[in-house]
Amino acid sequence: MLIATENLSRIEKLRIIEQLWDELSRDPGDIESPAWHADALREAERAVANGETGFLDWEQAKARLRQGGA
Repeated sequence: MLIATENLSRIEKLRIIEQLWDELSRDPGDIESPAWHADALREAERAVANGETGFLDWEQAKARLRQGGA
């Protein structure tokens, strides 16, 4: 079943996304992570352990994103 989304408002589209996510997340075991995901997680863990990167709290991350930084 396809949903014609071009005539929906942004709010209606977001509600559809939320509904889909709610349904999909009820049984996360049914969703298999892609193979590259484990590699990316290992690389991130390695970079943190080696002091090459770190973490930002959510407020810092939002401020950086709003400034156009990565």
